[in-house]
Parts: sequence; structure tokens; C-alpha cells
Amino acid sequence: MRGKPFGGRPLPWAEPHAQEMITRITDVAHTIATHRIPPGPHHDLAAARRAITTGLDADPTAELLYRDWMRLEAAHNNRTGLHTAITRIQQVNRDLDCSLELETSQLIDHLLNHPNTAENTAR
Repeated sequence: MRGKPFGGRPLPWAEPHAQEMITRITDVAHTIATHRIPPGPHHDLAAARRAITTGLDADPTAELLYRDWMRLEAAHNNRTGLHTAITRIQQVNRDLDCSLELETSQLIDHLLNHPNTAENTAR
């Protein structure tokens, strides 16, 4: 199953349950990405990408997952993918009429100005 729990417009009784499910999906996706992106025994960029994609399917505004996506692309040394992730979160925030979180702005600055450093894949 893909997308949001209970579809796009849940019944009023389902709204709190849907939000709780979305929050948990996002948390699990972030946890998987956090463990799969850095080099080491659990390193698996494909699994990290699947988790991030699943999380963003459930909540396309989850800035935390966009930071994971940027770290993933940096770990892949994929500048095009990094720019795609940055562009997407900037567009999401423009649509929501809000600013990027400080952590996101700092990560973007770091990844664009310090490519190929070990810190790019660290939390």
C-alpha cells in the first residue's frame, strides 16, 4: 500500500489515527535511513532510498526526510540527485509559505560547499 493512510480525505473519526500513522511512518523511514546511509555493517543505500520514498509518499512535507534524502545523494556522490532533493524541499516550503528549518539550511550549505567529506553522511 502506498500513499496516505485512509486515502486523501479521511472521515473525521479517522483523522487523528491517520496523522498518528503518518507520523510513525515518517519516524520509521527516518530511522531506517539513519542506519542505512552511513558506511558500516548496515550500509544499504537502496534500502535507505526505499524508506525515504515510502515516508515521503505518506508525508510529502516531512523536512526530516528531505534531509535524509540529501544525505543519501551525498553518500552516492550524486550532485544531480542532491540538487533535486534541495529543489523539491524548497518548492514544498514555498507552497506552504514557510522557511526551511535551520538544520536543513545548514545541511544544504554544508553539502554544497563541502562535497565529499565524511560528515556529509553523518547525522
